[in-house]
Amino acid sequence: MKGILINYEFCTGCHSCEVACKKHLGLPEGEFGIKLTQVGPYEYSDTPEGADHWEYTMLPMLTKACDMCADRTEKGKIPMCVQHCQAWCMYYGEVEELAKKIDGTSRCALLTR
Repeated sequence: MKGILINYEFCTGCHSCEVACKKHLGLPEGEFGIKLTQVGPYEYSDTPEGADHWEYTMLPMLTKACDMCADRTEKGKIPMCVQHCQAWCMYYGEVEELAKKIDGTSRCALLTR
């Protein structure tokens, strides 16, 4: 079984995954194959002086429209969202292999269809 691993620790919120997917699937306005959602901001009161007191987390989430670019992956290519990820925080492959990349030190999600 194939899947997409997303390391949320390194997502910068650039929306390149959204744009690449939307263009590839030819989705109309308001529809997405992968949708970037902002969680937060959360304020932290116990941070060291001079440190950022706010956290914004960007969460790319697959939608019903996502087919993991079946037309591309059948040809041995990777999904468009993974190919265009500017932060290199998305991976595509066998679920068992992707699970090995989860080391418990980062916030990750392993998504399948």
